[in-house]
Amino acid sequence: MSSISSLQLKRPGWQTVVIFTLTFWLSTSLVLDLVIMPGLYASGMMSQSGFATAGYLIFWLFNRIELLCAALVLTGVLVLKRTQDTLVSQSRNAIVLPIILLTIALIFTYVLTPQMSALGLNIEVLNPVTSVPGSMTFLHQSYWILEVIKLIVGGAILSLFYREK
Repeated sequence: MSSISSLQLKRPGWQTVVIFTLTFWLSTSLVLDLVIMPGLYASGMMSQSGFATAGYLIFWLFNRIELLCAALVLTGVLVLKRTQDTLVSQSRNAIVLPIILLTIALIFTYVLTPQMSALGLNIEVLNPVTSVPGSMTFLHQSYWILEVIKLIVGGAILSLFYREK
């Protein structure tokens, strides 16, 4: 029994939590962006009247998961910065990067998703919308720019953790 308690892990617990959370978050984000949404588009669901509602429900749930992941990553980095003598605690960017991720998750949750859903809803049943509003293009571009920034920043945080031995 004493051999089990003396077993040491190479990484501190919070470091493992941050790595696992970031890996989960970024991979699910890629699956949503590169598999699920294009699949819905290819199946013709985007031309259906209920797509805005379905899209909002999908992104509502995913955005809340993103917020939890961003908060967990920020918490883990703050704990490691305070308690460990590692590369993360010595890096100036170690706190700034998770704050950027949390800001992006907040923008997705409280700005982009509600705005896109509102533009996608057709409230005039007798007069169907035949074209995409111009502001929707701007919102899509903003989404993709923030998504790329999220992937780059998440990769930078992961590289901080994988550089230390």
